[in-house]
Amino acid sequence: MNLRFNASNQPINTKPSRVSSGSVRLPLIKGYGSLVLASSLTFLLMAGLVLSLILAIIFIQGSFNPAQGLAIAVSLTLILSLISFLIAPSILDFNQQFLYQTRWLDLNELARRSPESALIIRQVCINKNLKEPRLGIINDQNPTAFTYGTIPNKARIIVSEGLFTYLNDDEIAAVYAHELGHIVHWDFAIMTLASTLIQICYLLYIFCYRKMWQNNNRKELFQVLALAAFIFYKIGTYWLLYLSRVREYFADHFSAEVTGNPNALSRALVKIGYGLVEEKQKNPKSNILMESTRALGIYDYKSAVTIGATSQISESSDQLDQVLLWDLFNPWRGWMELQSTHPLTGKRIRALSNYAEQLDLTTEFDMAKIVRAGKILSKDKLYGGLLIDIILYFAEAIGLLLGVSIGLIFSVNDFHLSLILGYSLIGLGIGIFCKTFAQFPLFFSAPKMDILSLMSNPYASPVWGKPVKLKGKLIGCRESGFIFSSDIEFQDLTGLLPLRYSSRFGLIGNFFFGISKVEKLMGMEVNAVGWFRRKETAWLDLSYLSTENGTIIKSYHRFLSIIFGILAIIVGIFLNLY
Repeated sequence: MNLRFNASNQPINTKPSRVSSGSVRLPLIKGYGSLVLASSLTFLLMAGLVLSLILAIIFIQGSFNPAQGLAIAVSLTLILSLISFLIAPSILDFNQQFLYQTRWLDLNELARRSPESALIIRQVCINKNLKEPRLGIINDQNPTAFTYGTIPNKARIIVSEGLFTYLNDDEIAAVYAHELGHIVHWDFAIMTLASTLIQICYLLYIFCYRKMWQNNNRKELFQVLALAAFIFYKIGTYWLLYLSRVREYFADHFSAEVTGNPNALSRALVKIGYGLVEEKQKNPKSNILMESTRALGIYDYKSAVTIGATSQISESSDQLDQVLLWDLFNPWRGWMELQSTHPLTGKRIRALSNYAEQLDLTTEFDMAKIVRAGKILSKDKLYGGLLIDIILYFAEAIGLLLGVSIGLIFSVNDFHLSLILGYSLIGLGIGIFCKTFAQFPLFFSAPKMDILSLMSNPYASPVWGKPVKLKGKLIGCRESGFIFSSDIEFQDLTGLLPLRYSSRFGLIGNFFFGISKVEKLMGMEVNAVGWFRRKETAWLDLSYLSTENGTIIKSYHRFLSIIFGILAIIVGIFLNLY
């Protein structure tokens, strides 16, 4: 039994942090979907989309009867899918070797570095009758791990050196167990196959788009097919994101069962974020590996940095608890998660804490306290203006659709494309105006704040910009490895936050700012003034930046949005008049 001591130096009985034996059975928390259903539907949907596109192209291109056309389409779909599926792991092997000089190691070497990880791999492979996966290691201090392959007996588990630097043995074992969960569940293979089918949709879109300009006789048909292929590609991408999130919950559950130590994976997630922050501070261009393996990794590194930066400076878990409130209670969390490769961190930690409670263990995070804090949040502030917020979030699209509808109404008897385009642009311009004044409200002075306070706000919105002033240091480009990036990573004593710069000359100005000025600003102490907003990650849209040597760098988010809105309205009026 573990002992802790109270203020009077008297021992207090505490629960253990893990079960001693491991390999336990845990009921899966409901509400995170069915992995079998998600995997099956993903495969059927992707295959169906590709099949329908190929079938349509065959009938347009040649003179086949329905039976012949269907047989050819099915054959092509199967052949393309099978070839891509089989060669995908080899392509990834080449990429890992070429980009990161991946080194393969055997289980004995892993046992010397992490005895529990080797033990877990042996036990799982014996119990599940699997061949030991091929183990790779990348010489990079950013902690990460990922799995890929075609079938369980041909799977690869790749980790970075940073995993062994920042995590303890039981935490490393929990990460390996998580990756083994992907192999046991076969979801890593479904992800490989589904990704392949999505890319085929995109290739078919390119094919139809080119044919549209090459074949005047069937131009309209290829236009429709190109549009359908692009829509299928987008649908497939979002569905793949859904599968990606569901499979992470199941892999976390597998890790908790196999190790009997859900707390280790909770700690690992926080420490991975901490390690990413540490490496970012040491080398601002160190996240190239994380960018390229974002969808495969155990964690979406952009959201991991939020937790990592908080854990780096937190003297108690209370501050980290406050940051997790947004993931669990903000009404925007569901929509933002739809666009993410991984579940929100707070939701994963809540599930792992539930598993720890089922095993009668102490938990790394007091989720009951977090839930109690969530229940006393103001419902009016969370949901009172949500409908208006949603309208503003989609204001450009709503304005555009309303404009199209009005244009169609006015041209119902005498069709005029210019009239429809005109009202569309006027609607778009009005939508831009409405959203601009919410995202970039006028302010005469911005309150001084720190990043932790901003991240601890459970009411933070992706729509309404909060004017703030931050003091800290510029430490690197936001997009690691991209020397032309105009977005800058900013650090104060409490965390990290990307600053988004906008030149008055648009993309061209951003390009020249990124190539000529960003590098010179690195390491400077600055005051950053702008509008804070938050989705699954957070950022500051810059108003201006003042450096320690007195240089003022202005950013033009608000100005450009207003200019674009005005131009859209003017062009729309011109089209309506002429």
